[in-house]
Amino acid sequence: MTDLISLFDTHCHVDFSHFDDDRDAMFERMAAAGVEGCIVVAVDFDHIASLRALAEERDNVWFSVGIHPNHEVDVEPTVEMLCQLADHPRCVAIGETGMDFFRHHVDPEVQEQRFRTHIRAARVLNKPVIVHNRDADAETIRVLREENISECGGVMHCFSADVATANAAIDMGMSISFSGNVTFKRNDELRAVAAQVPDDLLLVETDSPYLAPMPFRGKRNEPAYVRHVGECIAEVRGLKLAELAAQTTRNARVRFRL
Repeated sequence: MTDLISLFDTHCHVDFSHFDDDRDAMFERMAAAGVEGCIVVAVDFDHIASLRALAEERDNVWFSVGIHPNHEVDVEPTVEMLCQLADHPRCVAIGETGMDFFRHHVDPEVQEQRFRTHIRAARVLNKPVIVHNRDADAETIRVLREENISECGGVMHCFSADVATANAAIDMGMSISFSGNVTFKRNDELRAVAAQVPDDLLLVETDSPYLAPMPFRGKRNEPAYVRHVGECIAEVRGLKLAELAAQTTRNARVRFRL
């Protein structure tokens, strides 16, 4: 069955220590599940070298450069710093960046300026921005609009907001990516959003090692489990998994210019 589908995990963190004991086996399980590729997403500058190494070692892995909105740093990134670190053929995006008001490790004003810096670097590089938004819907949309995100494009990663926020992002040409939380039993509203995203702007991801989908909720997530995300979204959109997989993988390759 798996040879009939080809999924793409657009957001994972398989460089994290959670995978140190079985990373090679994890990639084998990913292939066996019909997942043809993944993007390993940065949350800080300290691990860029390991991200780059993973992407250089495997022809189905790409990486991004960025600092998470709630990651504390001694020196804030500049456009120049981001552009320099992203100057690599396997670097396909800037981020993850954005706004996160669920936790306040970093002041909202600092988060906003950092977000703007990432978008400006992405526009210079013509790379998409991977956007993290948690409990900051209005602020995130405002910054995206003010910084002309449509010039470089981007992804609303691990989307968990309402349909109005989705539509505002879609109006700017943003892709909407869903993770394991779309499978959770009480997330009917999120599944309703997943049902109405335009065909060409729909993506799937795991956000590994977090947010494992049903039936693995509470366990370590990994790219192979993006299949369960795909199955859930295919059901609400009235598609077969193979159709959903082909569609979202094509969208991933277009969005990240692979």
